[in-house]
Amino acid sequence: MPAQAHDARSVRSVPSARSARSAHDVLVLGEVLVEIHADTALGHAADGTAARISFSGDALNVAAAAAAAGARTALLAVVGDDELTAPLLRRAADLGVDVAPVRRAPHPNGAYLLSADPDGDRAFVYWRTGSAGSTLAPSHVDSWHGLLTGGAALVTSGITAALSPSSRDAVLAAARLVHGAGGHLTYDPNFRARLTDPAGARSLLARIAPLTGLLKVSCPADARALVDTADPATAAARLRALGAPAVAVTAGSGPLLLADSSGSTYHPVPVNPAPVDATGAGDCFTGTVTARLALGDTLAEAAALGVAAASLSVSGRGGTGRVPPFAETAALAAAHRRISTPPPARPPRPPATPPLPPAR
Repeated sequence: MPAQAHDARSVRSVPSARSARSAHDVLVLGEVLVEIHADTALGHAADGTAARISFSGDALNVAAAAAAAGARTALLAVVGDDELTAPLLRRAADLGVDVAPVRRAPHPNGAYLLSADPDGDRAFVYWRTGSAGSTLAPSHVDSWHGLLTGGAALVTSGITAALSPSSRDAVLAAARLVHGAGGHLTYDPNFRARLTDPAGARSLLARIAPLTGLLKVSCPADARALVDTADPATAAARLRALGAPAVAVTAGSGPLLLADSSGSTYHPVPVNPAPVDATGAGDCFTGTVTARLALGDTLAEAAALGVAAASLSVSGRGGTGRVPPFAETAALAAAHRRISTPPPARPPRPPATPPLPPAR
């Protein structure tokens, strides 16, 4: 479909959290996980297979990217009481994320075992049942009322909502609070078949889409499960029909599609010459875009920075293995813009003036 001029005015305005109302630009509601990254495909794991411990989960991945993009970022999460809580919070703080709002619960932290390749073919084994993160509830949202209504943008996801019935209620409550206060909500359905079924995810999406400022989906994974298509343009149209004012459809290394009331534009993704692991690349995009919107960029500008950050992020292992500094992200976005933008056409040269006839 032909690209049209993109106008970010249809995106719900992001209140400036630089005002005295809020100490944060971006809030991220979700679960933090212990990440165990195996050195081999999980189906080939054997006694003695090496693995690496880190910390991830879509909420931490998004928060880390938002902080790296220059936003004052806070994590709204519930963590456990096991021995990994202190290093988990320390890692988040080292990534520039404010963990002061984090709540505790007398449960273990959730964890997952991961193997991945540079093409993004990943296998996961999760341990989430009864985790601290799954105890997220509307009562926690009540305790964050001042933050959520204070002007900062909020990011949350379908993964968070699928952890438990109380988590789903918390996501809806937070989304309504932010929307009611005139704030910006970025929502990523992040469909996971092991956590929820398509019907449940679709029902939640229909309720949240009209509350969003930006709805981000992956294609074909999310789009096929949630709106019955593997075509980005069709997915964007169907999601906009649910009430989302602006939609970003990611397609791995394929072009990003932005759609709002002014039309649609495709944005090529910079190529990473040395990919290692695509885990968390979509989260890096989401965090970067929301941060830059909160800091005053247009959607098109924010998206260009988001795809650059996501491309750089695949050079690391795990969800937070490579969080690119903003200077590097901005430099790649600028270079990619120069490459992607065709030079202006030169005006045609005027025809040569014919010689005057010789004098008689």
